[in-house]
This record gives sequence, structure tokens and C-alpha cells, in this order.
Amino acid sequence: MTIRNLLPSALIGAVASARSMTPMATLSTARLAGRDTPGSLALLDRPLFKYGALAMGVGELFGDKMKSAPDRTVFLGLLARVMSAGIAGAALAPKGEEKAGAAVAVATAVPLAYLTLAGRKQAMARIGQTRSGLIEDALVVAAGAAIVALSTRPPQD
Repeated sequence: MTIRNLLPSALIGAVASARSMTPMATLSTARLAGRDTPGSLALLDRPLFKYGALAMGVGELFGDKMKSAPDRTVFLGLLARVMSAGIAGAALAPKGEEKAGAAVAVATAVPLAYLTLAGRKQAMARIGQTRSGLIEDALVVAAGAAIVALSTRPPQD
């Protein structure tokens, strides 16, 4: 195991720090497009999981702009990040290194949640909740899509 092998897991953990459902939504999109993940993860092949992750990802993007949206560092927000980062980190880790990939993703997501929250609060003070959220959405979704696209492959025949 090398750090380079687990880089996609760490990067998807960074994505989870800002948007807890984006890692699962991007992985589900890749699976729906017929792409395979390096790590083995049976959940990604269940239709309910794939479509549910997509719906939750979209819902989170809308919910984040609401004034009543809780901080990402509340217990349930961190729990969602741990679960999403762990699953996505395992899926993007090399086969046989899924546990290490999950651990790296979670270890990245949790502390970065506090940093991304601080950055978002600064942006909200300058440009408002909706605009700062839309900018953060664009950056995080693009990063998640790029990480998953570069880390997955077409099915092996």
C-alpha cells in the first residue's frame, strides 16, 4: 500500500467534508454509466442505493441554501460525512485495500469539515448564503466528478 494508491480516497474524503452526499452521488452516477470502481463494493450495484444516493445528493444541494440548514459539523452532519466518505473511500481504493481507503477518506473528511465550514462562513459574510453555496456546490461537484471519473474505468470484458 502506498499513499499514491489511496490518493483518490483522500480526495473524495475532502469532497465529503463540504458536501456529505456528493461522493455517493458521483459514484452512483459512474455506476449508472457502467463504470467500475477499483475497490469492491456491492452497495453500488443495488438500484435503490444508486438512485437514492443521487436523490440525496441533489436534495443536499438545495437544502444547503436554506437559512435553517445546520452546520456541517453537527453530529448528524459529521456522521453523514463519515459514512459517505468511508463508503466512497473504500470504493476508490485498490482491491484489497478498501478498509485503508475508507479510513483515509474519513480521516480527511472530518477535520476538513471544520475548515470548509470556516471558509463557507467567511464567504457567506461577504457574498451571502445562496451565492456562496452555489459557488461551493460548483467547486465540490466538479471535484467529485473529476475524482470519480479519473478513478473509475469502463467495465472489463
